[in-house]
Amino acid sequence: MKFTLEASSRVNLIRAYSPTEVRVGEQSLRASCIVTADTVIAEWEPASYAELAPSHLEAVLALKPELVLLGTGATQRFPPSQIRAAFIARGVALEVMDLGAACRTYNILVQEERRVAAALFLS
Repeated sequence: MKFTLEASSRVNLIRAYSPTEVRVGEQSLRASCIVTADTVIAEWEPASYAELAPSHLEAVLALKPELVLLGTGATQRFPPSQIRAAFIARGVALEVMDLGAACRTYNILVQEERRVAAALFLS
């Protein structure tokens, strides 16, 4: 799906997404990634949602978000309790949704100047 959005050029916005790609501005991301208003981490480990472990969360939590949107690919899949517990321990809100919903929600929240991070899995 392609988005058309008028917004400040100072923040990273997700311009399009598909099962094989997320486009942030002019940058094409074809692997798991993390996106914030001012940071893009391409090829974030883990490579797939099935590989997600608490140790992988340091990359996103180091960005100090108030909210993390976990985009779990084509379908919404809830993470195991140890993943949720890692967010609770840091006082960071976690919302889990499919890739499309995570991309759309991220764009809205980042434009509201919220400290949001989108941790996205393509499939």
